[in-house]
Amino acid sequence: MFHDTALAREARAADPRPASAVSTGCGLAGLAGLLTWITLARIYGMDGPYAALCNVAACGLPMVLWSVFVDKVHRNPSTGIDWDHPKPLRDTFEISLTKLAGLWITWAGIGLIYGVVRSYWEDNYLFSMWCLGTAAPALFVLSIPYVLWLDRHLVEPKDGAWTLGAWLMGLKEPIDHEAIYAHLRSWAVKGFFLAFMLAIVPGGFGDFIRGDTSQILHDPVALSNWLITFMFVIDVAFATVGYVLTMRPLDSHIRSANPFAAAWLAALICYPPFVLMGEGGVLDYHPGTRGPDGWTIWMQGHPVMLAVTGVTLVGLTAIYAWATMAFGFRFSNLTHRGILTHGPYKFTRHPAYLSKNLFWFLSTLPFLTTGNWVDGVRATALMLVVAGVYYWRAKTEERHLGMDPAYRAYSEWMERNGAVPRFFAWVRGKR
Repeated sequence: MFHDTALAREARAADPRPASAVSTGCGLAGLAGLLTWITLARIYGMDGPYAALCNVAACGLPMVLWSVFVDKVHRNPSTGIDWDHPKPLRDTFEISLTKLAGLWITWAGIGLIYGVVRSYWEDNYLFSMWCLGTAAPALFVLSIPYVLWLDRHLVEPKDGAWTLGAWLMGLKEPIDHEAIYAHLRSWAVKGFFLAFMLAIVPGGFGDFIRGDTSQILHDPVALSNWLITFMFVIDVAFATVGYVLTMRPLDSHIRSANPFAAAWLAALICYPPFVLMGEGGVLDYHPGTRGPDGWTIWMQGHPVMLAVTGVTLVGLTAIYAWATMAFGFRFSNLTHRGILTHGPYKFTRHPAYLSKNLFWFLSTLPFLTTGNWVDGVRATALMLVVAGVYYWRAKTEERHLGMDPAYRAYSEWMERNGAVPRFFAWVRGKR
């Protein structure tokens, strides 16, 4: 036994895991801040939307402090910043003005979409629009000193925002249209997903804070659902922080947004208003089943099975939340913001997708229906199609991230060492 362990250590030393762009400490700092705020919110009964926003801030601020003072991410070469040799303001002033023009027109375009698309003024999105509308004047004013200051330190200040501004202003400069497209893709990601994340921040937070432990602790099903809600509170807080803090000084800027149309299609059909898996959607696998709480109904009267299933579902949701927490403040769909190799990404390239689909299958039990066997076949087939959509998403993400040699090195290491890839290789008889 000891000999086998020593051999395993030697093998790991001979084939070390590639470095991760985010430290474990960053995510743990955010989790500590989140837990502190949630404890206070539970004690004082703060379950409203403002308290939910404070939870996001309590998650984000410790990560920023850890990253700056411990990890010193602002010194990473990947920021594109030279702190030691700032340029004179007179050399970058016109560049900054042009960049601000490009940035403001981008924000105006996003605001126009928010104003025109009806779904942004319904239901939970009303809270998003309130948050963004309240923040907009401050962001507009603060963007001026921020851009003027940052451009003095950037090695190459002429980015996509500057290129868009130069094109709009008709400057006699070579225009890199691909830089404009990349800029617009990045802001499209942020505009779409930040509004979505803000919309779902208050709901889960309030449900968790209002949970009555005097009843929950005596009901394994209620306890499981309460803990699952908590895991989603963690996930949503970290993800929201990720969409907010896209900043070069924190090395959390978007290196590139996915340039492939298939990737956008695969991602967008998983989110409202385009979601195909929701109620009444083309891929809705719930009709004929007992819905997302089917496990509690089919296993009713079998306390051991309920407890085991509840623990498993909480564990799967914990993996999902862990996968988001591992990003620190760099979480974002459809973007490259640094390659992760730590946390659950030591075991599989797509821990969130894997745990999410297993959760859906176990919680819904699509093969058990209130109708005939055809309903069960239909629901199971649709759920498999949904799993196929997430497999497709994974492959489009790998195609994008694979343009970076760092991801290729990680992917190759994962094939050799990752528990999940090795398991599937064993199933296919390749090991």
